[in-house]
Amino acid sequence: MKLLKLLLFLVLSVTLFAEKINVTSNSMTAEDLKKEVHFKDNAKAVQGDSWIHGDEIIVYFDENNQTKKYEAVGKVTFEFKEKTNHYKGSADKVTYYPVKSTYVLVGKANIDDLINKRHVNGDEITLDMTSGNANVKGSKKKPVKFIFDMKEKK
Repeated sequence: MKLLKLLLFLVLSVTLFAEKINVTSNSMTAEDLKKEVHFKDNAKAVQGDSWIHGDEIIVYFDENNQTKKYEAVGKVTFEFKEKTNHYKGSADKVTYYPVKSTYVLVGKANIDDLINKRHVNGDEITLDMTSGNANVKGSKKKPVKFIFDMKEKK
């Protein structure tokens, strides 16, 4: 019985303290059969200190009406901030998978790592917010570009 009470307390604590996501736009369309909500024209999603802004943000739900992913398209800018990570950037399309805490940036993707003072750009960047790892893909016409500061030897 004590274990059940402890589990219930932990579940309620996580639920109560989970940060809400606030999405605003000039118009919204819900598609129940597809389990999608489209926020169009000047769409912005804010969660804590993190935000993403685009021409359109689409929220996809699974069969249990839990958020499966978010997708921002059209001149997307963002700032992702967590305890140990802080990134700013832009892309043509950004998809966020909340369960994995992973962002996928596609098309003219640029990220500035504000903590480590690094910059990377490419055609596609996958950013894992849990580990801080990034996977970057370029092309023959536009190779991956990575810029970082080196400390001078004394």
